[in-house]
Amino acid sequence: MNSKEQISHDDYQKTADWLKSQTKHRPKVAIICGSGLGALADTLKCQDSFAYSDIPGFPQSTVQGHAGRLVFGELKGKTCVCMQGRFHMYEGHSLCKTTFPVRVFKLLGVETLIVTNAAGSLADDLRPGDIMIIKDHINFPGLVGMHPLFGPNDDKFGPRFPAMSGCYDKGLRSSAMEIGKQLGVSELMQEGVYAMVGGPNFETIAEARLLHRLGVDAVGMSTAPEVVVAIHCGLKVFGLSLITNKVVKSYEDSDSVNHEGVLEVSRLRSQTVQQLVTELVSRMETNNNAV
Repeated sequence: MNSKEQISHDDYQKTADWLKSQTKHRPKVAIICGSGLGALADTLKCQDSFAYSDIPGFPQSTVQGHAGRLVFGELKGKTCVCMQGRFHMYEGHSLCKTTFPVRVFKLLGVETLIVTNAAGSLADDLRPGDIMIIKDHINFPGLVGMHPLFGPNDDKFGPRFPAMSGCYDKGLRSSAMEIGKQLGVSELMQEGVYAMVGGPNFETIAEARLLHRLGVDAVGMSTAPEVVVAIHCGLKVFGLSLITNKVVKSYEDSDSVNHEGVLEVSRLRSQTVQQLVTELVSRMETNNNAV
């Protein structure tokens, strides 16, 4: 079930060194933009931008709504790097490739990873357009052996058995909820549990009912592997899901979901997500830029 592909520490270092040679930016915050949420990267000041296809070792993003660019720049005085589009297991990437950028970010000096995604709601009180701050996740591929840390452990990044309890930073979650109040969007926001499934199909009704009974609030096809690798190499993590659809849980319900609808909700709410993340970044403390 697991790919036998292994990426050496030198491979990550080569990519990091190449990026350092191409830009003077030394980011402390990395942001992975989910489906339809890549506009945040366009707001960075003093940009340096690289197509994934030009970056040594980088996989390619093939999904609509994922531009496939790595953008360096400044956001509210903080140096950041944004991924306009991520890599997914269902595209055929191994999980070590899917999470490749996270370890490169670590070698660039990143301290905090922000992950965003588009997700379907299983919770009765989460509606399309709502923002769920992720307090925990269930990594279903990981539970059955499809895990980004499979294989020999790289001790230069982290321990063999990293703890995942509390992986979504409590302080950042609290700050985000407070920012939501100040922006006047607190009625759109709540905390919840995200579950990753393999995809690329949307869930059957039986699968949706199972996830709901397990306490899952929102479901998607990404994020968990990146978070696992980030925690393994010592990064702080903040995550949010933009709820783009209600997952069908009833056989009497004639509704269905499609990717175009997901992107449309993302476009409608992207400005709010952008404001929330921008303000959160502005309040972060970094080693070189304490506030």
